[in-house]
Amino acid sequence: MLPSVAWAVLMVIITNMILISLRPYDVKKIFLFVITLVCLSSAACFAQSSLLLVAATPYDHQMNRIESVLTAKSGPGKANVSLDVVNRWMADLRAIPYGFSPQWKTPSEVQGGPVADCKGKAVALYQKMHAAGAQGVKLVIGKRTSVSRKTHAWLEWTTEAGNYVLDPTINWNACRTEKVGHGNYVPLYAFSGTHKYRATVASGLFANN
Repeated sequence: MLPSVAWAVLMVIITNMILISLRPYDVKKIFLFVITLVCLSSAACFAQSSLLLVAATPYDHQMNRIESVLTAKSGPGKANVSLDVVNRWMADLRAIPYGFSPQWKTPSEVQGGPVADCKGKAVALYQKMHAAGAQGVKLVIGKRTSVSRKTHAWLEWTTEAGNYVLDPTINWNACRTEKVGHGNYVPLYAFSGTHKYRATVASGLFANN
């Protein structure tokens, strides 16, 4: 998938090439020009990630240790959990020094240990939000950027007031999805309760570091 800037450059190049070759009243070339622009515009518009519900993912075995956290019943709290509260939880987790773990840590291991990685911090935040009754929360496994060699874990939160990326490993606060940038936070798989998802097209969100 090309980033938005690349799409714009490509469209300009193709436009110039076709216009240079156009002759007055050349209907076929004009028609080709219009079709090209429509196709490129459609490709850019539809280059968004969509999550497809699946029965299994390649990460299922690794996540056995935290399956009970993902599938726990939602808490009695209100669905509209305060953004300020979420930001405080993120700040607390962000303050924990980073330390890679080959296995998924439970929230108690994250809170009681000296270090935690993106997997552990994301799961710990998921548990806090789920226990508080937050709805529309997904644990996402993907790439921090499209060129990242390793995978990353974060949360995506869908609310009536807007959608957010929650990355307590890198960011101190929630990031609104209005700050969209192709090639950042590229989802691969997502988990919410007993549901598992696979991203069909790579896209992502930009976060404030």
